[in-house]
Amino acid sequence: MDMSHDLDQITALFQEELCGNLIGVYLHGSLAMGCFNPKRSDIDVLVVAREKLGMDNKKAIIRRILSLQEGLPCKGGIELSVVQETQLKDFVYPTPVELHYSNAHREKYQADENYCCGDYGDYDLASQYAVAYHRGKVLYGQPLQAMYEPVGRRLYLSSILHDSASASEDIADNPVYVVLNLCRVLYFLKEGVISSKKEGGDWAVKLLPGAYSQLVQQCMSVYEGHKDKIGADHPQLMAFAVYMEHEIRQQLDAEETV
Repeated sequence: MDMSHDLDQITALFQEELCGNLIGVYLHGSLAMGCFNPKRSDIDVLVVAREKLGMDNKKAIIRRILSLQEGLPCKGGIELSVVQETQLKDFVYPTPVELHYSNAHREKYQADENYCCGDYGDYDLASQYAVAYHRGKVLYGQPLQAMYEPVGRRLYLSSILHDSASASEDIADNPVYVVLNLCRVLYFLKEGVISSKKEGGDWAVKLLPGAYSQLVQQCMSVYEGHKDKIGADHPQLMAFAVYMEHEIRQQLDAEETV
């Protein structure tokens, strides 16, 4: 699916609202890495600003995002974070975020014009920045590599581990995301590859024991839009989570002894 018009609209929004305060707009996530599925995926965007954003500025951005999202062809909508460049020059973790928007906050933004998700430390942003840095696409501005250093391995690993920390609790409610996320965590630990969920799943299908490989394949089929749901039950999902958490812990322990 060609999303260039939608990306142009998002980019123009920040050019117009931030003006001289805008440094860059960067695409990351599934759309940047070639595994976008409009039935499930969102558009992941990282915006870098020179200075802090005022509340009126934030409200204006959110109003336009809400309007823009109405016409998007993807179910996941937009997920974006705005950060100051000072947080990237000497990378701060968890990373202070000026403004955040995603479908999880959409109803709150619609119901309350004074609601603002921002001014907090985000543990996920280190991994998002790493993807934008190494695998992302520049929508506006200079490449991140031309301005800043990459996030270190330790912080990237801490970020993806934080995202997967509650896998056993979350896998029943969100099996496709959790299964494929665990796969890409283990993929990074074993191979050092910053991957998409699809790439993590492709890798895991070839290497995991039969029953777990089949579960990953089911999740891949749903993720890619070939199936509506997986056939695994709760005990199977829990067994997978326990197995993967054990494999991840073993890999971490092995690294500590080196």
